[in-house]
Amino acid sequence: MKLETAMSGSVKGNPAVTALGSPGSSPSPSPSPAVPAQRVTVAVYAQDLVLRIGVVHQLRQRPELELLPDAETERARTSLVVVDAVDDEVIALLQRLQRNPGTRTGLVVGTFESAALQRVIECGVSAVLRRTEADQDRLLHLVLALANGEGVLPGDLLGRLLTHVGGLQRSALDPHALSLSTLTAREADMLRLVSEGLDTSEIAQKTAYSERTVKNVLHEITTRLQLRNRAHAVGYALRNGLI
Repeated sequence: MKLETAMSGSVKGNPAVTALGSPGSSPSPSPSPAVPAQRVTVAVYAQDLVLRIGVVHQLRQRPELELLPDAETERARTSLVVVDAVDDEVIALLQRLQRNPGTRTGLVVGTFESAALQRVIECGVSAVLRRTEADQDRLLHLVLALANGEGVLPGDLLGRLLTHVGGLQRSALDPHALSLSTLTAREADMLRLVSEGLDTSEIAQKTAYSERTVKNVLHEITTRLQLRNRAHAVGYALRNGLI
């Protein structure tokens, strides 16, 4: 089923990021965000009715929150997007939400490929929670953190983000250095999939990018590094420890 259409929203500034536990772990509880003086307005968007009903049922029980009907989503202080996985349709919704400066967006997701992390952050998402961990307390923590201008990421995703940012910084300081920063995280992920024998459509499905994006990324790699084709790019990356 299609995601509901929605008004748009964005992330302001550079929020602090709280790390939640990695999947399957039992992390120490994070300090609860301060409870706002007024109820936090929340709009919920979901890929299907079952997902929506489950999240709405849990949030409706909390007196700190006000769940908004579809006709009033424009005034939501926070927006929760609840999906199975990040695909082009989800990205389109996140981009629409990003255009509304009055709301901050969080993502509750079933499966999350590492390549999708940069995409959702670029779309203004500042908080991510896996659906397997989305009990009432964590959902409340997520919404209050969004309302307070904070960010929330599972610990493993926060680690990937810091690694990616570090790579970008190294690349900016020494763009000619032959290191992991020669490839972005997205480029490295795609080349790994090429090395495993996947074709363009299979890579697109795995990474949640369109086939056109996959082709463009791989073309950019071969052009920038002056390589002949995908096979040459994979060989180059393997020889130099880039994947």
